[in-house]
Amino acid sequence: MDSAKIFNMANDITYSEDAVVSKTIIKKSVGTVTLFAFDAGQGLSPHVAPFDALVQILDGSCTFSIEEKQFEMVLGDCLILPAGKVHAVETIVPFKMLLTMIKANEFQVRRAE
Repeated sequence: MDSAKIFNMANDITYSEDAVVSKTIIKKSVGTVTLFAFDAGQGLSPHVAPFDALVQILDGSCTFSIEEKQFEMVLGDCLILPAGKVHAVETIVPFKMLLTMIKANEFQVRRAE
Protein backbone atom coordinates (compact mmCIF):
# COMPACT_ATOMS: atom_id res chain seq x y z
CA MET A 1 0.00 0.00 0.00
CA ASP A 2 1.28 3.45 -0.84
CA SER A 3 2.13 5.76 2.04
CA ALA A 4 1.06 9.42 2.24
CA LYS A 5 -2.24 8.51 0.57
CA ILE A 6 -5.74 8.66 2.05
CA PHE A 7 -7.76 5.46 1.84
CA ASN A 8 -10.83 3.93 3.46
CA MET A 9 -9.99 0.58 5.04
CA ALA A 10 -13.49 -0.90 4.68
CA ASN A 11 -13.63 0.09 1.01
CA ASP A 12 -10.07 -0.97 0.20
CA ILE A 13 -10.80 -4.71 0.31
CA THR A 14 -13.65 -6.56 -1.38
CA TYR A 15 -15.46 -9.75 -0.60
CA SER A 16 -14.90 -12.83 -2.75
CA GLU A 17 -17.49 -15.60 -2.94
CA ASP A 18 -16.78 -18.50 -0.54
CA ALA A 19 -13.37 -17.08 0.37
CA VAL A 20 -11.27 -15.13 2.82
CA VAL A 21 -9.37 -12.26 1.20
CA SER A 22 -6.39 -10.56 2.84
CA LYS A 23 -4.43 -7.44 1.95
CA THR A 24 -1.28 -6.36 3.75
CA ILE A 25 -1.26 -2.63 4.50
CA ILE A 26 2.02 -2.45 6.46
CA LYS A 27 4.66 -5.15 6.85
CA LYS A 28 7.63 -4.42 9.10
CA SER A 29 9.95 -6.53 11.23
CA VAL A 30 8.11 -5.42 14.37
CA GLY A 31 4.58 -6.03 13.11
CA THR A 32 1.98 -6.11 10.39
CA VAL A 33 -1.32 -4.43 9.59
CA THR A 34 -3.61 -6.53 7.42
CA LEU A 35 -7.14 -6.12 6.06
CA PHE A 36 -9.37 -9.19 5.82
CA ALA A 37 -12.73 -9.78 4.09
CA PHE A 38 -14.57 -12.99 5.03
CA ASP A 39 -17.52 -14.17 2.95
CA ALA A 40 -20.51 -15.63 4.78
CA GLY A 41 -19.74 -19.02 6.30
CA GLN A 42 -15.98 -18.51 6.20
CA GLY A 43 -13.67 -18.35 9.19
CA LEU A 44 -10.34 -19.32 10.66
CA SER A 45 -9.94 -22.60 12.49
CA PRO A 46 -8.49 -22.61 16.01
CA HIS A 47 -4.82 -21.59 16.04
CA VAL A 48 -2.21 -19.88 18.22
CA ALA A 49 -0.19 -16.79 17.36
CA PRO A 50 3.15 -16.04 19.03
CA PHE A 51 2.34 -12.30 19.32
CA ASP A 52 -0.52 -10.11 20.55
CA ALA A 53 -2.91 -8.83 17.88
CA LEU A 54 -5.63 -6.19 17.76
CA VAL A 55 -8.79 -6.94 15.76
CA GLN A 56 -11.03 -4.08 14.58
CA ILE A 57 -14.36 -4.88 12.85
CA LEU A 58 -14.87 -2.70 9.76
CA ASP A 59 -18.07 -4.24 8.34
CA GLY A 60 -20.56 -6.94 9.23
CA SER A 61 -20.34 -9.15 12.30
CA CYS A 62 -18.57 -12.28 13.51
CA THR A 63 -17.83 -14.45 16.52
CA PHE A 64 -14.29 -14.67 17.85
CA SER A 65 -13.32 -17.26 20.40
CA ILE A 66 -10.32 -17.10 22.69
CA GLU A 67 -9.79 -20.39 24.50
CA GLU A 68 -13.33 -21.21 25.77
CA LYS A 69 -14.73 -17.65 25.70
CA GLN A 70 -16.90 -16.34 22.81
CA PHE A 71 -17.08 -12.71 21.68
CA GLU A 72 -19.89 -11.51 19.40
CA MET A 73 -18.45 -8.59 17.42
CA VAL A 74 -20.04 -5.93 15.23
CA LEU A 75 -18.94 -2.83 13.32
CA GLY A 76 -16.62 -0.70 15.46
CA ASP A 77 -15.80 -3.40 18.02
CA CYS A 78 -12.18 -4.17 18.89
CA LEU A 79 -10.60 -7.16 20.62
CA ILE A 80 -7.06 -7.98 21.69
CA LEU A 81 -6.03 -11.54 20.83
CA PRO A 82 -3.39 -12.51 23.40
CA ALA A 83 -0.21 -14.26 22.32
CA GLY A 84 -0.10 -17.98 23.00
CA LYS A 85 -3.88 -18.41 23.39
CA VAL A 86 -5.96 -20.54 21.02
CA HIS A 87 -8.34 -18.37 19.03
CA ALA A 88 -10.66 -18.73 16.03
CA VAL A 89 -13.27 -16.74 14.09
CA GLU A 90 -16.62 -17.76 12.58
CA THR A 91 -19.14 -15.79 10.56
CA ILE A 92 -22.67 -16.20 9.27
CA VAL A 93 -22.68 -12.92 7.35
CA PRO A 94 -19.80 -11.33 5.43
CA PHE A 95 -17.47 -9.22 7.55
CA LYS A 96 -14.28 -7.19 7.24
CA MET A 97 -11.61 -6.65 9.86
CA LEU A 98 -8.29 -4.97 10.37
CA LEU A 99 -5.66 -7.07 12.16
CA THR A 100 -2.69 -5.30 13.74
CA MET A 101 -0.01 -7.69 14.99
CA ILE A 102 2.82 -6.45 17.17
CA LYS A 103 5.86 -8.73 16.92
CA ALA A 104 8.10 -6.97 19.45
CA ASN A 105 8.52 -8.62 22.83
CA GLU A 106 8.80 -6.73 26.13
CA PHE A 107 12.61 -6.77 26.02
CA GLN A 108 12.67 -5.17 22.57
CA VAL A 109 10.14 -2.51 23.61
CA ARG A 110 12.11 -1.59 26.76
CA ARG A 111 15.33 -1.27 24.73
CA ALA A 112 13.60 1.02 22.22
CA GLU A 113 12.30 3.39 24.94
